[in-house]
Amino acid sequence: MSQTVGTHNETHMAVSPDRDTAVHSALAKVFNKQLDDIAQWWLSYAQDQAQGGFYGEVSDDNIARTDADKGIVLNTRILWFFSEAAVFTGNMDYRAIADRAYQYLCEYFFDREYGGFYWSLSPGGEVEQSKKQVYAQAFSIYALSAYYELSKNSSALKMALDCFTLIEENCIDTEGEGYYEAYTREWGKIEDVRLSEKDLNYPKTMNTHLHVLEAYTKLYQVHPDKKVAQALAYGIDLFDKYMIDHDSYHLHMFLDDSWQDHSPGITYGHDIECSWLLCKALKVLDDPSRNERLLPVIIKLAKTCQREAIGEHGEVIDAYSWVTESYHEERVWWVQAEALVGFLSAYKLSGDESFLNTAQDIWSFIDTYQIDHDKGEWRWRSTLDAPDGSRNYKAGFWKGPYHNGRAMIEAAKLLGG
Repeated sequence: MSQTVGTHNETHMAVSPDRDTAVHSALAKVFNKQLDDIAQWWLSYAQDQAQGGFYGEVSDDNIARTDADKGIVLNTRILWFFSEAAVFTGNMDYRAIADRAYQYLCEYFFDREYGGFYWSLSPGGEVEQSKKQVYAQAFSIYALSAYYELSKNSSALKMALDCFTLIEENCIDTEGEGYYEAYTREWGKIEDVRLSEKDLNYPKTMNTHLHVLEAYTKLYQVHPDKKVAQALAYGIDLFDKYMIDHDSYHLHMFLDDSWQDHSPGITYGHDIECSWLLCKALKVLDDPSRNERLLPVIIKLAKTCQREAIGEHGEVIDAYSWVTESYHEERVWWVQAEALVGFLSAYKLSGDESFLNTAQDIWSFIDTYQIDHDKGEWRWRSTLDAPDGSRNYKAGFWKGPYHNGRAMIEAAKLLGG
């Protein structure tokens, strides 16, 4: 499948250095302002003052659902975001929320008997699902590493390293390579390893490997240990060998034990997200041979997404189904956030001005259709996808300040702001 959703000019444009600097500065200023807007929404609406931590869900109208379960993914994403935002801005209000998220994680989500972190809790903090999803353990490492960078709290680093050891000792396929998806509380086998009801029940997924890679990248940044370096290199090589299709420059999403692909289609959001996270992992590891081999691949991932998945409003289309031979029609917040960073990263890596133009178009779409300028935060779906006004939650099990908040931080950094 190689049809193009929209048209896009891929010509390298001759732009003066002064014009580049002005564009970069203006965009960085906008991204810094949006970063603060996102953080202020979470400061105002997410904290559960009655039962501790953060609400499990907050509606599109900023109304908390006090009966919603609290998920590890949301809690770690809040911890990661406010840790990174505090380091980036120096804002001590952000530090206070990071402290709150860390304390709740340690007190309620951490399994003191078997190690690792529970999947979900009741609103009051009782364990609801005790399974150990590797995806969630990776987010815990990611968040704890960021919090350690902020706080220099040695207990946070120890907890991250302990979780790293649990993954490395329990979750690797020693015969076929890679990381398995999920385990029982005691790190035993589990039949249903799906991350969510939308996912297929296969033992290995690109998504989990991507977030293990992301977590190990951050862990190595704050703790450049030989074992972490080896694990990070291993994760990079897994993408090269098994998950990147070097013919189409798309990703294999659902895989069996022998790495046979069972993906039902193409997910452009993950393609472009992978491009910049893999680039960051390579830069942090700083291995010349891997850089030489894989940095050109990253450009091809971005270029393929640019060629095939730009919609009529400048947005990135979420996915294409081989089953229905159709595109996923809804525009969701995380795809646009990751695409913004992905194309800016490709621009900085390659110097190709068309990537900057694409990123600007994506930002224009986000600003017009994705951000709720009246009530704050980003909508799950764009206003083009919900003409009747119906909305999904703004905060919940799968939506934190991670994708869009991270996009603002990374985009500002990439543009020198």
